[in-house]
Amino acid sequence: MHLSRYALAWSGPALGIFFALLLAWRVLAGDSEQPPLAHFVIAWTTVLASLLAGVAALRSRASPALACMLQAGALATASSALGLQQWHLVVKPLAMVCALLAVALSMQRHGGGRSGWLLLAALAASLAGDVFLMLRGLFIPGLASFLLAHLCYIALFKRGSRWFALRSALAFALLLGVAMYAFLWQGGLPAALRLPVAAYVLVIALMAAQAWGRWHEAAGAQRPAALLVALGACSFMLSDSLLATHRFVQPLPWSQLGVLSSYYLAQALIVTGMLCALRPARR
Repeated sequence: MHLSRYALAWSGPALGIFFALLLAWRVLAGDSEQPPLAHFVIAWTTVLASLLAGVAALRSRASPALACMLQAGALATASSALGLQQWHLVVKPLAMVCALLAVALSMQRHGGGRSGWLLLAALAASLAGDVFLMLRGLFIPGLASFLLAHLCYIALFKRGSRWFALRSALAFALLLGVAMYAFLWQGGLPAALRLPVAAYVLVIALMAAQAWGRWHEAAGAQRPAALLVALGACSFMLSDSLLATHRFVQPLPWSQLGVLSSYYLAQALIVTGMLCALRPARR
Protein backbone atom coordinates (compact mmCIF):
# COMPACT_ATOMS: atom_id res chain seq x y z
CA MET A 1 0.00 0.00 0.00
CA HIS A 2 2.86 2.36 0.87
CA LEU A 3 4.57 1.56 -2.44
CA SER A 4 1.38 2.20 -4.42
CA ARG A 5 0.87 5.58 -2.72
CA TYR A 6 4.48 6.47 -3.46
CA ALA A 7 4.09 5.50 -7.12
CA LEU A 8 0.88 7.54 -7.37
CA ALA A 9 2.58 10.60 -5.88
CA TRP A 10 5.56 10.23 -8.21
CA SER A 11 3.38 9.87 -11.32
CA GLY A 12 2.77 13.63 -11.49
CA PRO A 13 6.46 14.67 -11.66
CA ALA A 14 7.11 11.77 -14.04
CA LEU A 15 4.43 13.12 -16.37
CA GLY A 16 6.02 16.54 -16.11
CA ILE A 17 9.34 15.12 -17.29
CA PHE A 18 7.57 13.28 -20.11
CA PHE A 19 5.86 16.45 -21.35
CA ALA A 20 9.11 18.41 -21.13
CA LEU A 21 10.74 15.77 -23.35
CA LEU A 22 7.73 15.90 -25.66
CA LEU A 23 8.06 19.68 -25.95
CA ALA A 24 11.77 19.31 -26.70
CA TRP A 25 10.98 16.76 -29.41
CA ARG A 26 8.30 19.09 -30.80
CA VAL A 27 10.80 21.94 -31.02
CA LEU A 28 13.82 19.99 -32.23
CA ALA A 29 12.19 17.53 -34.61
CA GLY A 30 8.99 19.29 -35.58
CA ASP A 31 10.57 21.15 -38.48
CA SER A 32 12.73 19.82 -41.25
CA GLU A 33 15.29 22.58 -40.78
CA GLN A 34 17.56 22.74 -37.75
CA PRO A 35 15.97 24.95 -35.05
CA PRO A 36 17.71 28.18 -33.98
CA LEU A 37 20.22 27.89 -31.16
CA ALA A 38 17.92 29.84 -28.82
CA HIS A 39 15.10 27.33 -29.37
CA PHE A 40 17.51 24.47 -28.72
CA VAL A 41 18.66 26.03 -25.44
CA ILE A 42 15.11 26.79 -24.28
CA ALA A 43 13.92 23.26 -25.05
CA TRP A 44 16.70 21.49 -23.17
CA THR A 45 16.67 23.98 -20.29
CA THR A 46 13.00 23.10 -19.85
CA VAL A 47 13.88 19.40 -19.77
CA LEU A 48 16.64 20.04 -17.22
CA ALA A 49 14.33 22.12 -15.00
CA SER A 50 11.68 19.39 -15.11
CA LEU A 51 14.25 16.73 -14.24
CA LEU A 52 15.56 18.74 -11.30
CA ALA A 53 12.02 19.29 -9.97
CA GLY A 54 11.29 15.58 -10.36
CA VAL A 55 14.49 14.62 -8.50
CA ALA A 56 13.61 17.09 -5.73
CA ALA A 57 10.25 15.33 -5.31
CA LEU A 58 11.90 11.89 -5.39
CA ARG A 59 14.31 12.92 -2.64
CA SER A 60 11.50 14.56 -0.62
CA ARG A 61 13.01 18.02 -1.03
CA ALA A 62 9.72 19.19 -2.54
CA SER A 63 6.21 17.76 -2.53
CA PRO A 64 5.11 16.09 -5.78
CA ALA A 65 2.48 18.81 -6.31
CA LEU A 66 5.07 21.58 -5.86
CA ALA A 67 7.40 19.76 -8.26
CA CYS A 68 4.56 19.64 -10.81
CA MET A 69 4.02 23.38 -10.30
CA LEU A 70 7.67 24.05 -11.14
CA GLN A 71 7.49 21.74 -14.17
CA ALA A 72 4.30 23.38 -15.44
CA GLY A 73 5.90 26.79 -14.90
CA ALA A 74 8.93 25.78 -16.94
CA LEU A 75 6.67 24.47 -19.71
CA ALA A 76 4.57 27.66 -19.62
CA THR A 77 7.68 29.82 -19.89
CA ALA A 78 9.09 27.79 -22.79
CA SER A 79 5.81 27.49 -24.67
CA SER A 80 5.22 31.24 -24.46
CA ALA A 81 8.74 32.07 -25.63
CA LEU A 82 8.55 29.56 -28.49
CA GLY A 83 5.07 30.59 -29.63
CA LEU A 84 3.42 27.24 -28.82
CA GLN A 85 0.07 28.80 -27.96
CA GLN A 86 -1.93 25.59 -27.52
CA TRP A 87 0.61 24.27 -25.05
CA HIS A 88 0.68 27.60 -23.24
CA LEU A 89 -3.09 27.79 -22.79
CA VAL A 90 -2.97 24.49 -20.88
CA VAL A 91 0.22 24.61 -18.83
CA LYS A 92 0.09 28.22 -17.66
CA PRO A 93 -3.06 27.83 -15.51
CA LEU A 94 -1.94 24.29 -14.60
CA ALA A 95 1.05 25.70 -12.72
CA MET A 96 -1.12 27.60 -10.24
CA VAL A 97 -3.55 24.68 -9.98
CA CYS A 98 -0.61 22.52 -8.85
CA ALA A 99 0.45 25.22 -6.38
CA LEU A 100 -3.07 25.27 -4.94
CA LEU A 101 -3.00 21.49 -4.69
CA ALA A 102 0.36 21.58 -2.89
CA VAL A 103 -1.01 23.99 -0.28
CA ALA A 104 -4.31 22.14 0.11
CA LEU A 105 -2.55 18.79 0.66
CA SER A 106 -0.19 20.37 3.17
CA MET A 107 -3.12 21.89 5.06
CA GLN A 108 -4.89 18.52 5.08
CA ARG A 109 -1.82 16.90 6.62
CA HIS A 110 -0.44 19.61 8.88
CA GLY A 111 -3.17 22.22 9.21
CA GLY A 112 -2.52 25.88 8.53
CA GLY A 113 -5.50 27.81 9.85
CA ARG A 114 -6.14 31.30 8.58
CA SER A 115 -2.62 31.60 7.15
CA GLY A 116 -3.21 28.59 4.96
CA TRP A 117 -6.47 30.01 3.67
CA LEU A 118 -4.85 33.37 2.91
CA LEU A 119 -2.15 31.56 0.94
CA LEU A 120 -4.82 29.65 -0.99
CA ALA A 121 -6.68 32.90 -1.69
CA ALA A 122 -3.51 34.57 -3.02
CA LEU A 123 -2.80 31.63 -5.32
CA ALA A 124 -6.42 31.47 -6.52
CA ALA A 125 -6.34 35.19 -7.35
CA SER A 126 -3.03 34.61 -9.17
CA LEU A 127 -4.62 31.80 -11.16
CA ALA A 128 -7.45 34.14 -12.19
CA GLY A 129 -4.91 36.78 -13.16
CA ASP A 130 -2.97 34.27 -15.27
CA VAL A 131 -6.13 33.32 -17.16
CA PHE A 132 -7.18 36.93 -17.73
CA LEU A 133 -3.76 37.97 -18.99
CA MET A 134 -3.73 35.10 -21.50
CA LEU A 135 -6.87 36.49 -23.15
CA ARG A 136 -7.06 39.62 -25.27
CA GLY A 137 -8.67 42.72 -23.83
CA LEU A 138 -8.68 41.53 -20.22
CA PHE A 139 -5.63 43.34 -18.87
CA ILE A 140 -7.63 45.30 -16.26
CA PRO A 141 -9.30 42.17 -14.78
CA GLY A 142 -5.87 40.54 -14.74
CA LEU A 143 -4.36 43.55 -12.97
CA ALA A 144 -7.22 43.55 -10.44
CA SER A 145 -6.75 39.82 -9.79
CA PHE A 146 -3.06 40.22 -9.03
CA LEU A 147 -3.82 43.28 -6.91
CA LEU A 148 -6.11 41.06 -4.83
CA ALA A 149 -3.38 38.39 -4.68
CA HIS A 150 -0.89 40.92 -3.28
CA LEU A 151 -3.40 42.15 -0.72
CA CYS A 152 -3.83 38.55 0.44
CA TYR A 153 -0.05 38.19 0.61
CA ILE A 154 0.22 41.37 2.69
CA ALA A 155 -2.40 40.04 5.14
CA LEU A 156 -0.57 36.69 5.21
CA PHE A 157 2.85 38.23 5.88
CA LYS A 158 1.36 40.44 8.60
CA ARG A 159 0.30 37.44 10.69
CA GLY A 160 2.63 37.19 13.66
CA SER A 161 4.57 40.29 12.62
CA ARG A 162 4.36 44.05 13.00
CA TRP A 163 3.48 46.30 10.10
CA PHE A 164 6.62 47.00 8.05
CA ALA A 165 9.04 46.11 10.81
CA LEU A 166 12.07 46.85 8.60
CA ARG A 167 11.68 50.54 7.79
CA SER A 168 14.66 50.59 5.42
CA ALA A 169 12.98 47.88 3.31
CA LEU A 170 9.76 49.92 3.25
CA ALA A 171 11.59 53.04 2.12
CA PHE A 172 13.57 51.17 -0.53
CA ALA A 173 10.52 49.34 -1.90
CA LEU A 174 8.52 52.57 -2.12
CA LEU A 175 11.46 54.34 -3.80
CA LEU A 176 11.69 51.56 -6.38
CA GLY A 177 7.94 51.75 -6.91
CA VAL A 178 8.01 55.51 -7.49
CA ALA A 179 10.97 55.18 -9.88
CA MET A 180 9.24 52.39 -11.82
CA TYR A 181 5.99 54.34 -12.06
CA ALA A 182 7.81 57.46 -13.29
CA PHE A 183 9.59 55.32 -15.88
CA LEU A 184 6.28 53.89 -17.11
CA TRP A 185 4.62 57.33 -17.17
CA GLN A 186 7.47 58.79 -19.18
CA GLY A 187 7.48 55.76 -21.46
CA GLY A 188 3.87 56.19 -22.53
CA LEU A 189 1.59 54.64 -19.90
CA PRO A 190 -1.99 55.20 -21.19
CA ALA A 191 -3.98 57.79 -19.25
CA ALA A 192 -6.76 55.28 -18.52
CA LEU A 193 -4.29 52.97 -16.78
CA ARG A 194 -2.36 55.52 -14.72
CA LEU A 195 -4.51 55.22 -11.60
CA PRO A 196 -4.88 51.39 -11.66
CA VAL A 197 -1.17 50.92 -12.29
CA ALA A 198 -0.30 53.40 -9.52
CA ALA A 199 -2.44 51.41 -7.07
CA TYR A 200 -0.83 48.17 -8.20
CA VAL A 201 2.71 49.51 -7.90
CA LEU A 202 1.98 50.76 -4.38
CA VAL A 203 0.47 47.46 -3.25
CA ILE A 204 3.26 45.26 -4.60
CA ALA A 205 5.86 47.55 -3.00
CA LEU A 206 4.05 47.21 0.34
CA MET A 207 3.87 43.44 -0.15
CA ALA A 208 7.64 43.22 -0.62
CA ALA A 209 8.30 45.55 2.33
CA GLN A 210 6.04 43.48 4.60
CA ALA A 211 7.81 40.29 3.50
CA TRP A 212 11.20 41.73 4.43
CA GLY A 213 9.80 43.03 7.72
CA ARG A 214 8.56 39.52 8.46
CA TRP A 215 12.04 38.17 7.75
CA HIS A 216 13.56 40.83 10.02
CA GLU A 217 11.42 39.68 12.94
CA ALA A 218 11.80 35.94 12.31
CA ALA A 219 14.03 33.96 14.60
CA GLY A 220 15.64 30.54 14.71
CA ALA A 221 14.41 27.94 12.25
CA GLN A 222 11.78 30.32 10.88
CA ARG A 223 14.35 32.75 9.49
CA PRO A 224 15.45 30.77 6.38
CA ALA A 225 11.81 30.17 5.43
CA ALA A 226 11.05 33.88 5.86
CA LEU A 227 14.03 34.70 3.64
CA LEU A 228 12.60 32.51 0.87
CA VAL A 229 9.32 34.43 1.07
CA ALA A 230 11.09 37.80 0.96
CA LEU A 231 13.18 36.77 -2.04
CA GLY A 232 9.99 35.57 -3.71
CA ALA A 233 8.41 38.99 -3.18
CA CYS A 234 11.42 40.62 -4.86
CA SER A 235 11.19 38.20 -7.77
CA PHE A 236 7.51 39.15 -8.12
CA MET A 237 8.48 42.82 -8.39
CA LEU A 238 11.07 41.96 -11.04
CA SER A 239 8.55 39.98 -13.08
CA ASP A 240 5.97 42.77 -13.01
CA SER A 241 8.60 45.39 -13.87
CA LEU A 242 9.68 43.42 -16.93
CA LEU A 243 6.06 42.90 -17.98
CA ALA A 244 5.19 46.59 -17.60
CA THR A 245 8.32 47.72 -19.44
CA HIS A 246 7.59 45.37 -22.33
CA ARG A 247 3.93 46.37 -22.50
CA PHE A 248 4.08 50.13 -21.97
CA VAL A 249 7.61 51.36 -22.75
CA GLN A 250 9.33 49.22 -25.37
CA PRO A 251 9.30 45.57 -26.47
CA LEU A 252 11.99 43.51 -24.79
CA PRO A 253 13.68 40.62 -26.65
CA TRP A 254 12.54 37.25 -25.28
CA SER A 255 10.49 39.13 -22.69
CA GLN A 256 8.39 36.11 -21.75
CA LEU A 257 11.47 34.23 -20.60
CA GLY A 258 12.24 36.90 -18.02
CA VAL A 259 8.65 37.68 -17.07
CA LEU A 260 7.42 34.12 -16.57
CA SER A 261 10.58 32.56 -15.14
CA SER A 262 10.78 35.26 -12.43
CA TYR A 263 7.02 34.96 -11.81
CA TYR A 264 7.09 31.21 -11.25
CA LEU A 265 10.24 31.52 -9.17
CA ALA A 266 8.43 34.09 -7.03
CA GLN A 267 5.38 31.91 -6.46
CA ALA A 268 7.50 28.82 -5.76
CA LEU A 269 9.67 30.65 -3.22
CA ILE A 270 6.65 32.13 -1.44
CA VAL A 271 4.77 28.82 -1.33
CA THR A 272 7.84 26.87 -0.18
CA GLY A 273 8.71 29.40 2.50
CA MET A 274 5.17 29.67 3.82
CA LEU A 275 4.63 25.91 3.92
CA CYS A 276 7.92 25.47 5.79
CA ALA A 277 6.79 28.11 8.28
CA LEU A 278 3.31 26.70 8.77
CA ARG A 279 4.12 23.03 9.32
CA PRO A 280 6.10 23.19 12.59
CA ALA A 281 3.50 25.47 14.22
CA ARG A 282 0.87 22.73 13.97
CA ARG A 283 2.91 19.85 15.38
